[in-house]
Amino acid sequence: MSDMNLKLKVWKQNGPNDKGRFENYKVVANEHMSFLEMLDVLNEQLISEKSDPVSFEHDCREGICGACSMVINGRPHGPNKGTTTCQLHMRFFKDGDTITIEPFRANSFPVIKDLVVDRSAFDRIIQAGGYISVNTGQAQDANAIPIEKDVALDAFSAAACIGCGACVAACPNASAMLFTSAKVAHLGHLPQGKVEHDKRVQKMVAQMDEEGFGMCSNTYACEAECPKEISVKNIASLNRNFIGKVFKTE
Repeated sequence: MSDMNLKLKVWKQNGPNDKGRFENYKVVANEHMSFLEMLDVLNEQLISEKSDPVSFEHDCREGICGACSMVINGRPHGPNKGTTTCQLHMRFFKDGDTITIEPFRANSFPVIKDLVVDRSAFDRIIQAGGYISVNTGQAQDANAIPIEKDVALDAFSAAACIGCGACVAACPNASAMLFTSAKVAHLGHLPQGKVEHDKRVQKMVAQMDEEGFGMCSNTYACEAECPKEISVKNIASLNRNFIGKVFKTE
């Protein structure tokens, strides 16, 4: 097993009203460690030195919860495509590297501390309409409602969104359109979700705007950095439905 000496530039900020700054650290990591394990090693070192450890968020560490959100060398979740931070391993870095680690940058994601941001704006978008409230009866058998394969695949692809916020962090306008459109699409493709689809679109877009997210300018950075590779075609579908209902062209 090969060890590597790394220099870390880590963003430290005590809260949303603190100015914040970069702190420089040195750490010895093993190439088989995950990125979060490397940060664990750093924090053990800082605690032993009676220094304030780096606050960062994580939960499952299996790439399915989206909690491990941070910007690594300028890219949300780091350099690997389709990968969350917790699934990024140190073998993708070299001995002597300097790694810059920051929180997701967006006014709608205020910094709680260091690398931890408040992403509850996403929760409020879901609460605005990302659910099915009509009475659909008891759970159906798997094959009771015929659904075309391509439709089911589109719904499943959109449902893969883990709500990590990488799309917002990657967008120059801090837009939440990819997240919102994915949450609309995975319900709207299926029969149970079609009943409230138009109302859902209007409510969730309105809440997204109220939260202060920026407008989509089609740079496709969101799709490029999404760890689940959600397609921007969901944004096109959301816009088509939203504009059609606003101007009553559909």
